[in-house]
Amino acid sequence: MRTTIDIPEDLYRTLKARAGLSGVTLRKLIQRLIEQGLRSCTDERISGKRFGPPPVIIPPRGEPIAALSHRELSRLEEEEDEAKHARSS
Repeated sequence: MRTTIDIPEDLYRTLKARAGLSGVTLRKLIQRLIEQGLRSCTDERISGKRFGPPPVIIPPRGEPIAALSHRELSRLEEEEDEAKHARSS
């Protein structure tokens, strides 16, 4: 699957340098780092460590923004994707 992400310039340079020093493509390095991150996340859950609750963001007007469930976030992403594809058609 192809996707686009925005990363800070300094992080990009670090990734590019590490890929060059490792003799792999930037794409392959990013895939490896994501896989390692996901494995460590799974390992933490198996070992009994738990993640805390999602952060509560309080905007300047002082009203908390409710945390969304994974299902709600997925639904919002799907709606955004559908709207984006409808505009490009």
